[in-house]
Formats: sequence, structure tokens, C-alpha cells
Amino acid sequence: RMEGYGYYTLPTGTEYRGSLWDGMFHGKGELLLPTGGGYRALWHRGVATQGKYTFADGLEYDEEKWRYCDGYDRRFYTEIRSGFKPPGIPQLTNLDPPKIIPEGCYDCGDGFYDPKTRVVVDYKRKFLRNADDEEHEWILRTCRKAWVITTEHKPKP
Repeated sequence: RMEGYGYYTLPTGTEYRGSLWDGMFHGKGELLLPTGGGYRALWHRGVATQGKYTFADGLEYDEEKWRYCDGYDRRFYTEIRSGFKPPGIPQLTNLDPPKIIPEGCYDCGDGFYDPKTRVVVDYKRKFLRNADDEEHEWILRTCRKAWVITTEHKPKP
């Protein structure tokens, strides 16, 4: 069994870096997620006893003093840090500029979703999962879709 300090990559692409004991996370360690976020914690026999999650953009989750996207303040974290864009220039995601969504697909937060194939791929186009009926409906209802550009006929003056 693994013991000491080491690195371990899970099948999901998440990587653990830290202390191991008897094949379990034990002591100080960090889970690094493929999306860029991370969870730094103190582990006891494979269970996190205390820890802190940090999003890919540097925002730290704080259960006690969480003020981000609380229903009253709907700004993105980058807007809180850097301010609003000028009027007429929308900011559609926390990532600015946002990822360009492939035609007919949706941005579901951890990658792109194609409703025809019901497959979610990460932003580098690697397979993540097949969406079940519940996730399919949620994505169609709430996620940002690739823009559909329409051309309008404008009469000459």
C-alpha cells in the first residue's frame, strides 16, 4: 500500500498530492481538479477533517462568510474583483472572454454538451460523460447555448 508523500491521479483526472498512509489520504494533501480548482485539506484515514476549496479563478469558498452569488448580488467574481464592463458590453460568464461554444451545443460549466449525442466533453473536447434525462433537461433549461445568428432583410432607404 502507498505510504509517505506522493501523487495519485484518479480516473476522473483529479490529482491528489500529499501524505498517504496505508493506501489512504492521511495528513496534509490537496485535490487538484481538471477544471483548475482545488481542495486543500487535512485528511484522517481518507476523510477530510478540515479543508478549503478554491475555484480556478482564485475565489475561495467560505461557508460562514459566503457572499458570492447569494441571490442579492449576482455579479461574477471577476466583476467583483475588476468592476463592471462599460454599458452595452455584456459579460456572459465568469471567464472573460467566454469559451466559444460549438454550434448546436451548450456550455454546462465543466465542458460542452451536444444535445443530439447527449455527450459532455471538457473544454479540450475530451469525453467526460453521457448525460441522463435529468441532466439533459437541466442543461437545455439553464445553460448558455451557442449563438444562433440570423440574418434579417433590411429594406433599402
